[in-house]
Amino acid sequence: MKAVITLAAALALSTASVSAFANAQLAKDKNCTACHAVGTKLIGPSFKDIAAKYKDDKAAKARLAKKVREGGTGVWGQVPMPANPQVNADESDKLVAWILDGAK
Repeated sequence: MKAVITLAAALALSTASVSAFANAQLAKDKNCTACHAVGTKLIGPSFKDIAAKYKDDKAAKARLAKKVREGGTGVWGQVPMPANPQVNADESDKLVAWILDGAK
């Protein structure tokens, strides 16, 4: 029984690691990393700064997922975030969930 629990825990951790890597790869594939980095401000804020800013905002996920797709300006300064028509709704939801989870 102990071996089964250990195996289940290992698989859960492995799945979480793969999921995090997949979302980091998705951010790269969708060109998010041209303007954003995990812990450093580039053209736009870091993913960690975004997570910190919205940590207590329950409505942030849907609003930010829409902003990923449609773009916006003014929240982090005057540099606009361009629209990203190459990102569909499911992808923007995954990206934002990953970002709000600290981009781990």
